[in-house]
Amino acid sequence: MNKLHLFDKILSPIITEKSTKLSEFNKVVFKVNRNANKETVKNNIEKIFKVNVVKVNIINKQNRSKVVRGKKTKIKGFKKAIITLKKGQNIDLTTGI
Repeated sequence: MNKLHLFDKILSPIITEKSTKLSEFNKVVFKVNRNANKETVKNNIEKIFKVNVVKVNIINKQNRSKVVRGKKTKIKGFKKAIITLKKGQNIDLTTGI
């Protein structure tokens, strides 16, 4: 399978305070394509990072509006995946691929 095809579903890692705390429990958070499902995300993560994925949770963030300086703006929604890795394994997001 082509590497470019693998990266079509996995867009970017999400690095926030909450996702950093999840790393204590062998969990990593990624922004994924809207068409991605649990099975394709699991297969792509295993092939790209060469780790064993135990569980995949997918959360669909909806579009929302926000008021900024008195003006109403729209924030586009996205889909994110929380990947649970096998105990003892990790993905180092700081080194890149």
